[in-house]
Amino acid sequence: MGVLLLWILYDLGLVHALIHVLNRVTRFFTSEGKMRAFVESLGPFGFLGFILLQIVQVVAAPIPGEVTGLLGGFLYGTVLGVVLSTIGLTIGSYIAFALARTFGRPFVERFVDKRVMKRFDYLLHHRGAFLVFLLFLIPGLPKDYLCYILGLGHLSTTEFLVIGGTGRLFGTILLTLGGSFIRHHQYRRFFVLAGVAIIVVLAAMAYRDKLERLFRKWHVIQYKRRKAKKKEQDIKVL
Repeated sequence: MGVLLLWILYDLGLVHALIHVLNRVTRFFTSEGKMRAFVESLGPFGFLGFILLQIVQVVAAPIPGEVTGLLGGFLYGTVLGVVLSTIGLTIGSYIAFALARTFGRPFVERFVDKRVMKRFDYLLHHRGAFLVFLLFLIPGLPKDYLCYILGLGHLSTTEFLVIGGTGRLFGTILLTLGGSFIRHHQYRRFFVLAGVAIIVVLAAMAYRDKLERLFRKWHVIQYKRRKAKKKEQDIKVL
């Protein structure tokens, strides 16, 4: 059925049109100039356009969010840039989380690579709020994909929003600072910040797998302890 549908779309020329649209969207979100022109074209409502960009880049998970983070600092400065980025990222994260919770795993698997699903599958079986927070702190992890995956788990919406908002904050501040430095032509500070960020990212990538294994092991231990404690409490009640 899927092959037949694909053939029909191809015959109608819709596949090429879809690929063209996706390519244009990707180029748009990887071009600071195009996004800045879009936001500035909205005049006094530009901040709403910027928030929308942040929402879209989270929901459309493969789209990189680094450029939009820098754009926030460039257009609005450090404080307002962080606030607007956080609002957009939080709304986008909630939409991804809610979509996963509403439509379930078959829907999520259309967006999230199977290897990523398998890699974080253990998060779906227990709550592990603190562990999720730590994962959001690690640079280089697919946080947008995590929003979809966590929507299939046991975290409440409130827990997820708090974890997602605070966990993304460090990266948001760094990107916004970088954009602010560019805005004020403070290129020396920008390159120092970029250098520190690159070192942190490389270190995180070097130890990411070890950290994930450690977190996974710690998560299982905590789960077994809670289960044993609950069993003891049930025995006492009896």
